[in-house]
This record gives sequence, C-alpha cells and structure tokens, in this order.
Amino acid sequence: MAHDVHEKTTVLTLPPSIQPQNTRPLWTVLESLLCGAFAGAVAKTVIAPLDRTKIIFQVSSKRFSAKEAFRLISCTYMREGLLSLWRGNSATMARVVPCAAIQFCSHKQYKKLLGSYYGFQSRALPPFPRFLAGSLAGTTAVVLTYPLDLVRARMAVTGKEKYHSIKHVFVQIFKEEGVKTLYRGFAPTVLGVIPYAGISFFTYETLKKLHTEKTGRSEPYPFERLAFGACAGLFGQSASYPLDVIRRRMQTAGVTGSSCSTILGTMRKIVSHEGFVRGLYKGLSMNWVKGPIAVGISFTTFDITQNILEKLHRMGYFTY
Repeated sequence: MAHDVHEKTTVLTLPPSIQPQNTRPLWTVLESLLCGAFAGAVAKTVIAPLDRTKIIFQVSSKRFSAKEAFRLISCTYMREGLLSLWRGNSATMARVVPCAAIQFCSHKQYKKLLGSYYGFQSRALPPFPRFLAGSLAGTTAVVLTYPLDLVRARMAVTGKEKYHSIKHVFVQIFKEEGVKTLYRGFAPTVLGVIPYAGISFFTYETLKKLHTEKTGRSEPYPFERLAFGACAGLFGQSASYPLDVIRRRMQTAGVTGSSCSTILGTMRKIVSHEGFVRGLYKGLSMNWVKGPIAVGISFTTFDITQNILEKLHRMGYFTY
C-alpha cells in the first residue's frame, strides 16, 4: 500500500518541473513577436502624417523645406480631410506589424546566438556582435516583408483614384508592371537597413548598458528609454538616409513617370537634377524630427510591453 502511494506522489510532482523548461523558448518567441508588432504599430501610427509628407518630397523634384512641408500637410488636410494625412497607413500597418514583430523577435534570437558564440550573455555582448545582431534582425525583417513596403510607398504618393486599397495596388502591379516590380528598390533597402538597424539597436543597447553601469538600476525609466531610442533613431537614419531616398524613387517609378531601375542610375539622376545634398538628403531634417520620435516610441513600447507580459506571466495569468 505504501509503495502505491509513493508511485502516485512521484507521478504528480514530475510534470510541473519538466513543463516550463520544455516550453519556455516558445513563450519567449511569442512574447517578442507580440511586443514587437504592438511597438511598431504604435510608433508608425503616431508619425504617419510626417512619414507620408517625407515620401512625397523624396519622390519629387521639389525642394524641401519646413515651410513647404507644412504647406503640403495643410493643403492635403484642406483638400482631402484629416484622415488623408494617414493615407497609406493601412499598408504601413500591414507591413510594420509583421516587420517589427520579426525584427524585435529575431534580434533577441540573434543576440542569444552571438552571445553563445562569443561566450557572453545576450545583455553583455561586445560592440561588434551588438551591431551585427541589429543588422541581421533588420535584414531578416526586410527580406520577409519587402513587397508591403513598396505597396505602402505607392499608396503614399498617389490619390484614391489611382489605388483605393492594398489589394488594388497588388492587382494593378501584377497587370501593368509584372511581379518583379514588387521587389524594385530591394537592393538599396537591404544596403540601407544594415547600417540603420545595426546602428539603431547598437546605440539603444549600448546606452541601456551604460545606464545600468552608471546608475546601478537594471531597468531605465520610460523617459530614459525614449531618450535612448531617440538617439538610436537619429544616428541610424542619418547614416542610411541617401539609400532611403533612392529606394523610394525606385519603388514609385511606375507612378511618377521616372525611369529609375538601378541604384547607381537613380543616384546619378538625383545628383544631376537636384544636387548631392539637396537631392540625396531631401527631407532629412523632417526625419530628424519623426525618426527619433518613432524609434524612441518603438523601443520604449517594446520594452515596457515585454516587462508587463513577463510580470503577468510570473503571476500566473499566462500558461505555457
């Protein structure tokens, strides 16, 4: 009889100790995907009007200035209404939600892989692996979601009479320009995301690491996270901006009447018609406003959301 009781006790106590170890990695991945998707959606929705304005200037030969940007926003609002400032945001969400989810999730996984390779914990990676993890995460996200970025750019620079939905953009491109068009501008995008994502994640992670060393606090306050993210966005976007202009010209060539089909050809055309600085860095000053805001909100939202989910998980609100 005693032997039977002992066997029952053993059976009842083993599963709880085994289950978390086997399923914890899956929960970590899902957590990163959810937090990344939410962070990207919040950040891009906040700066959508500025983003659309920047794209319109990038793909035209108009000279950029803060006064002209404000006039464009004002005229768009008066002519088409408030919601027109968010035109193309549905395509942005369709791209940003999976893109941000993949980027943040893959960044966490790349940090673990590089940490085990170099013999460091993921939060204490040396500078180069820290940069490499960000670059690989950005590249992974772009490769998997690029066609949605092209669709979003097309919708941002056209009116409703040209494209009235995401589906309509895809259908028209298939009919009029061919499937290959969905990846027009892909090369400059990848070349641009390597320094952009690498520098952004590197800067944010480095500032958090320095903050911990100086203050002794493992987690920064929300306003500190926003400041770190703003610095990350400022440095990352400044380094990769010319390639952003080039990819936008190539993406929208089919609707702006341009014949931009190669990186060098597009660059030569921009420089010859508009100048090196005024052409390749057109709209950068607006990016210095919206970029830090977007990246700051994105990183901060991701960290805070992830911390909340982890606390709820430890309290037993989620099971895995």
